[in-house]
Amino acid sequence: MHRHSSSSHSRQNPPVITLYDIRAGHSPQPWAPNIWRIRFILNYKRLPYRTVWLEFPDVEATLRSINAPPSAVRNDGRPSYTLPVIVDPVQSPTPRILSNVNNIAEYLESSYPARPIFPEGSRALQSLFVHFVQNSFAQPLLPIMVPLSHQRLPERSRDHFFGGPTGYATPAMSAPQLSGSQREQAWNAVKEQFNFLAMILDKNTGDGDGVVVQGHHVSYADFALCSVLIWIARMAPHDEWSRVRHWNGGRWGKLYDRCLEYMDEL
Repeated sequence: MHRHSSSSHSRQNPPVITLYDIRAGHSPQPWAPNIWRIRFILNYKRLPYRTVWLEFPDVEATLRSINAPPSAVRNDGRPSYTLPVIVDPVQSPTPRILSNVNNIAEYLESSYPARPIFPEGSRALQSLFVHFVQNSFAQPLLPIMVPLSHQRLPERSRDHFFGGPTGYATPAMSAPQLSGSQREQAWNAVKEQFNFLAMILDKNTGDGDGVVVQGHHVSYADFALCSVLIWIARMAPHDEWSRVRHWNGGRWGKLYDRCLEYMDEL
């Protein structure tokens, strides 16, 4: 009888996936685009999870302590430990610990195929689209958004980039916020990317809803794109996001609203 009760309790309270995320400010609020991609997938697939919030100075030591694999290897051969990382205790007696946003996305799709983020036959094209979003579409945003994001970090995390012996600061982080004509030039470059992508996505209007990448249903491509929109909305809600959401006939605000139901912050 006791065994049956324990089994029933286990089914009602399954082990949850742990998502490691970066803290911004004094209260946790997810903002980092790569981590939002994974949060979207977990929410969309309705997988139980919890968030462990870290500050930048603690990322590498924490990930090493849980035996997380490095997310990449630097040019000099040193491992690079970055977020997101997930720990999934469900799949085997030994928890699965994964890093690198693309590896995690592929793992979640193959391990939890219900409510797929890659509709049949779309994986290659979606992967190409996500690569474009990360490496081309979002690049002009960096001179604007990275300094804004850096200012929102807790003081200890800000100091980590400038005061440490390993030199974490990047030119984008150390650059001051743009102002005046420089700022407008930067936004013009951003708008060119948004205009180009809107032109491509408009090709779906005849056989889709004119909002999501796959025509009618949200997919990984939408989550990658909306993760960039969330970054803007969270770090600069009154200025930058107020202009972006209305570009291209309000397309980006519509996409944000379409993904809103998958923005739980557990």
